[in-house]
Amino acid sequence: MNILLMILAIVVGIASLWCTILVLIDMFQDEIWKGLVGLLCGLYWLYYAIFEYDHENKWIIVLTALAGGAIASLLMSMAT
Repeated sequence: MNILLMILAIVVGIASLWCTILVLIDMFQDEIWKGLVGLLCGLYWLYYAIFEYDHENKWIIVLTALAGGAIASLLMSMAT
């Protein structure tokens, strides 16, 4: 059971990382300075993701990026 929880935590963590990278790619395509500020400042990343990011699955991507790390850490702590 612990191995399955660890594998699930890794999968959720990778999904969260991938969604964060998708938003960062859009930031860099919009303006280079937005990408750099978003990379260095998490609050600007959050602002851009909520108000400026335009994608058909925007809220799925943003919520996965935000909640995925917390869910992955919860699953990993349950596995140990």
